[in-house]
Amino acid sequence: MKTYAAKAALLNKEWFIVDASGKVLGRLASEIALRLRGKHKAIYTPHVDTGDFIVVVNADKIMLTGKKLNDKIYYSYSGYPGGLRETNAGKTLAEKPENLIRMAVAGMLPKNNLGRRMLKKLKVYAGNAHPHEAQCPHALSV
Repeated sequence: MKTYAAKAALLNKEWFIVDASGKVLGRLASEIALRLRGKHKAIYTPHVDTGDFIVVVNADKIMLTGKKLNDKIYYSYSGYPGGLRETNAGKTLAEKPENLIRMAVAGMLPKNNLGRRMLKKLKVYAGNAHPHEAQCPHALSV
């Protein structure tokens, strides 16, 4: 008996919507990463993008436990001398809450071309409105 390998052309990708209000960042991000990779499906194949599309709304109402709002620091380096920039999680949550969820999920996906393709299926919005009503996303309880 041969091992089943999913083919990208035959996959059926669904759309799910997640409400992030009141959810803890890491726990939400791990569930989203699992869905983006497709590990919840029986046809999961590691080298094929078998995951679904995820739309996250209310990203500005996400929670962080403990003192992470002040103590957790995100770094970005431009590559030039003196080009290291630091921002804490509280400032990121106030200015760009979408990036907070996107960075958390990106850290849980593969660091290669496949992981970057999976991350493109994640759509994050700070408010309750999103432009993906035509895809008829199903509600996903996390």
